[in-house]
Amino acid sequence: MRVIALSETTADMVDLVGGKAAGLGELIRRGERVPAGFCVTTEAYRLGVLPREEILDAYRRLGAGPVAVRSSATAEDLPDASFAGQQETVLDVTGAADLLAAITKCWDSLHNTRATAYRDARGVDHTAVRMAVVVQRMIAPDVAGVLFTANPVTGCRTEMLVDAAPGPGTTVVDGAATVDHYLLDGSARDEAGCVPPARLAELRAVGERLQRHFGRPQDVEWAIDRQGLLWLLQSRPITTLFPAPPATDKPLPRVYLEFGHVQGMLQPVTPMGMSSLKSLVSAMLAPLGIRAEIVDIGGRLYGDLTDMARSRSGRRQLVRLLAVDFGPRAQAVMRHVLADPRFAPTRGAGGGRAGGPSARTAGRAVAGIVRALARPDLARSRMFAAIERLRLDAAAPEQVRTAADRLRFVRAQEPDESPDDLIWPIVAGMLAAALPAQLLKGIAGPDEIHTVLGGMPHNVTIEMNLALWRLARDAGEHRRLLLDTPPRELAARYRHGTLPDIGLAAFLAAYGHRGAAEVDLGVPRWDEDPAPVFAVLANYLRVTDPRQAPDRRFAQAAATAEATLRELVARARRRRPVRGRIAGFLLRRARSLAGLREAGKFAGLYQLREMRRQLLLIGVDLAGAGLLDQPDDIMFLTLDEVHTAVHEGADHRDTVAERRAVHRRELRRRAVPVALLSDGTDVEAVLPAPPATDGTLTGVGAAAGRVTGPARVVHDPGTAHIEPGEILVAPTTDPGWTPLFLTAGALVSETGAIMAHGPTVAREYGIPAVICVPDATRRISTGQIVTVDGAAGTVTVTDAIAL
Repeated sequence: MRVIALSETTADMVDLVGGKAAGLGELIRRGERVPAGFCVTTEAYRLGVLPREEILDAYRRLGAGPVAVRSSATAEDLPDASFAGQQETVLDVTGAADLLAAITKCWDSLHNTRATAYRDARGVDHTAVRMAVVVQRMIAPDVAGVLFTANPVTGCRTEMLVDAAPGPGTTVVDGAATVDHYLLDGSARDEAGCVPPARLAELRAVGERLQRHFGRPQDVEWAIDRQGLLWLLQSRPITTLFPAPPATDKPLPRVYLEFGHVQGMLQPVTPMGMSSLKSLVSAMLAPLGIRAEIVDIGGRLYGDLTDMARSRSGRRQLVRLLAVDFGPRAQAVMRHVLADPRFAPTRGAGGGRAGGPSARTAGRAVAGIVRALARPDLARSRMFAAIERLRLDAAAPEQVRTAADRLRFVRAQEPDESPDDLIWPIVAGMLAAALPAQLLKGIAGPDEIHTVLGGMPHNVTIEMNLALWRLARDAGEHRRLLLDTPPRELAARYRHGTLPDIGLAAFLAAYGHRGAAEVDLGVPRWDEDPAPVFAVLANYLRVTDPRQAPDRRFAQAAATAEATLRELVARARRRRPVRGRIAGFLLRRARSLAGLREAGKFAGLYQLREMRRQLLLIGVDLAGAGLLDQPDDIMFLTLDEVHTAVHEGADHRDTVAERRAVHRRELRRRAVPVALLSDGTDVEAVLPAPPATDGTLTGVGAAAGRVTGPARVVHDPGTAHIEPGEILVAPTTDPGWTPLFLTAGALVSETGAIMAHGPTVAREYGIPAVICVPDATRRISTGQIVTVDGAAGTVTVTDAIAL
């Protein structure tokens, strides 16, 4: 079928007629007013020859007057790719010759520069796309525009936006004219402009109909002709919206805070990982006396903090919690929420508390913290003994052999309360690092205290990264092999036993349970896929300046920290003797204990690795039985679904395929809201914009120092190429990113908290860090010269690109 009437197209014909024609066909079938037309299908494109007679026959039946000729590619107007403006539209086409030329122009635009770049950015296979072309009777509009059935700026699902201008709709969509903007939020108002209130009400009704039909917010092009008739020219999903929170029967509105960025995770979590993380986060919050429902929004972990926000005692606790663990962006959005009358304290609100720690737990906490502060060396010794016990206990018993056995084992691995020998030295170190800032107000600034916390010993992540550096330093004759061979090829050679011995096996025996986004069960560990390790080794091998050697830089940071500590304590004791003594004691204990912060997560990863290993073995059985396509598909199921596959033979391949597609789409998302309201509003998007400063981006200083160098924007630490001294600009960081810090000149990130993993390690390496810089990975380009000032919390960007 090479030519088909628009009225005959349906939603399931995208492969034949493309996204735009399929959407228009659905509008016609729903009884909406759509200009008549036809579609030259992808079959004609595949054959490569215009079906001239069929096209001209359809054109004559249409009336042979002016028509609009528009592209309708198979990857166009889809839920995750609009391709708006990427391919051709030709208006007011009259006559056979011009019509055929316009169709050819649309065909040719499938592989124009902007469409190709758009597909590259979204991971769309160029060879899999085909072009259909829509030909419709031309409407001569009095006024035209675009209707968004949800607010595309804030994400609010209860608001609609209309942009309109007199004349053809192209003046709106191509930005060629000043347009009138209307916010439709259900309240009556006397709007001025080219669209009267009655028409706006009609557009809102249309938007509600289309959103109900398509099941998601729509971007609708419309026109009103000179006879006053409203025509719909297109309806496609709004592709930029972050997914809305799940429906709830609890009182509205509700507020959800994103928890993943605290762990340095903005990428979506696999369904299997989500189930374990919900339990893990709940277990982490329980000792703080907080009960928050953890929900999955767009594959990310959000906590429902509404009950705390509406409780007088809960909101005070919330402010303290955010100040310590969640960072300034979270603090800003929650301050806005707490000032919102809809979240005012209400009588009887439970505050989301889990009852608070018991007297027994509180007593254990005090005893454990005091013991660690009194004898830090003994506390560290006991902690690492506890970690070794956890490593040994993580292994599945030998009798776990069948899929049913393995599933029972995985289900039994609920998060346990951390042993006292593990948790209280960490808490003691965090308190010792945090309290001096208050004691030393007016005597020392945050940058000095950050310097004292640099070069911190006893950090398992630092030790891991320095072990990697030693591998690179000792590569010897294998240097060129590691530099010139792609990491994926090196990993394959290592797995097949054909790679020379560079000491990697010993490294993976100690650290192979780690990786980027390592708290997600669905993500491979380094001992499964060492390609990211080889990528880091190559970065280290590019270090040729002895002064930039990571071990030397770390030692220098430690020496500077000790010298600053001595000077700071002496100054403090002169000016405030008692406070100076206390602050000095705490800072010395911080240098003994604060590096242990990474150890708790490090220990917990042993259990996650074993759970993953057992799940993959179940996946092997299910793939062998034809119930999954490949073993790691199991990570896109829940444990209940795995149970039905193991015990009932349920085939979940379609479910896996659908979830993988959603996961791939979310992996491409570069911005994740810090907080959402139940109507989908991104709270940060409604905050007042900070004052604009030319060339200077403002964030929060997290590690002292001032460095200027070329920027390197990185989204995937596993494939990053960083030259020594470059400024690492990242959306977020977790321990899997920290090997890159060894050669980076400074760190800039879009998210984070001062005590989060990434900034902590940056301080310990002695590199400047500025966190919570909104849109840093978009506002800074690789090669631009930037100055990072960790004390001021600023990143100054020049226009120059380093060559």
